[in-house]
Amino acid sequence: MIIDTAELDATEAYKLLIGSIVPRAIAWVSTVSTDGVANLAPISFFTAVGRRPPMVSLTMQPRSTGELKDTFTNIRDTGEFVTNLVSLPQAHQMHRTAHEFAPEVDEFEAVGLAKAPSEVVAAPRVRDAPIHFECRVDRIIPVGDLDDHVVWGVVERVHLRDDLYLDRGRVDTAALAPVGRLAAEYTLVENVFTTPLDDAVLRGRGGRMRRLDEHDTTFSPIETDAWSPSGSVRTEG
Repeated sequence: MIIDTAELDATEAYKLLIGSIVPRAIAWVSTVSTDGVANLAPISFFTAVGRRPPMVSLTMQPRSTGELKDTFTNIRDTGEFVTNLVSLPQAHQMHRTAHEFAPEVDEFEAVGLAKAPSEVVAAPRVRDAPIHFECRVDRIIPVGDLDDHVVWGVVERVHLRDDLYLDRGRVDTAALAPVGRLAAEYTLVENVFTTPLDDAVLRGRGGRMRRLDEHDTTFSPIETDAWSPSGSVRTEG
């Protein structure tokens, strides 16, 4: 099948992108508003973009209502944010913070997460996350005609759980149990390999992904009322 993207609307293009570019790392972004209200939301259009200085990139779409998300307005207004790594024990709370809470709601309190102070930015960190990047905005780039924005942030402090830091600046990635984003679902990174793999291993790994929940292998949240084309969650559950 060949798809002419000029014939797609924004929702169709979004579904195609999020179902094809997988798995995606999740930046669990904490910010604070100019009124001092803490905000927390997962952003899966997230990657590294530079080494010296170390920089990360976030891409944010508006809310399902068309309004700019609190995460973006806080970053724009304060010039600061923290990206927290999501590991399996925090997966459900991370998912709940994708709900479109009102601007005056502190998502840490709403989902029962403990805060930890940052060193050089005002935004708090998720205390039990294994890795955090404290960031200051380098640039904000408008994208397209639907109020999408790319934010580049300079990483000024990195916090790592002590057992994860190895010699020569390496991270013990096999100890992280990181959670990534698929389309409207998540995946646990729980295996590692180097190539080439034996043919017997390749033959034994075919078929559909194994689910950690109790849903049928054909289930997709995109077909439910909880999903929205903004990437937010319409229910708090």
